[in-house]
Order: sequence, then C-alpha cells, then structure tokens
Amino acid sequence: MTKAELIAQVAGEAQLRKVDAEKAINSLIRTVSDTLKKQGRLALAGFGTFVVSQRKAREGRNPQTGKPIKIPATRVVKFKPGKQLKDLVK
Repeated sequence: MTKAELIAQVAGEAQLRKVDAEKAINSLIRTVSDTLKKQGRLALAGFGTFVVSQRKAREGRNPQTGKPIKIPATRVVKFKPGKQLKDLVK
C-alpha cells in the first residue's frame, strides 16, 4: 500500500476529505519521527513498539569486487509488533 492509498483508505473509513486525512497522516508521521529522534521509543498499545537502536560498525564486502569495506556505526529503527497485531496477521 502506498501513502496515497493509505490516505484514501483513512478518508473513506473516517468519513473525511482526502485533504484532512492527508494532514492527519502527515502529522502522525511527523510526531512518530520526532518522538523517535528525541526519546528513542514509541509504544502504541495493541499495535507495537518502535525503538531506536545502535548498530555497531562492521566489515562487509563489495559484491562486485569482493574487497572488504568498512560499514560505519549507525542508528536504526526497529519495530516489535504487539500481540493484537500479531494475532490479527496470523
């Protein structure tokens, strides 16, 4: 599903105009991003938890040449689905 499809789905289910649904989704994305940047964790009951974790620097290989390359340390976002979401997907 694309962002445009998500906006259309939310607009239909919530009986909103697409413009208002787009504002709501953009606000949600911005809030989640800001919270993860500042606090590093966001838990949505019944849905799941987003957590920022540190990935260590490591050595990899260039697939074309086979030469070793250094991959720098970075921060990544991980998602752990909640029980309700897991059960729904099964």
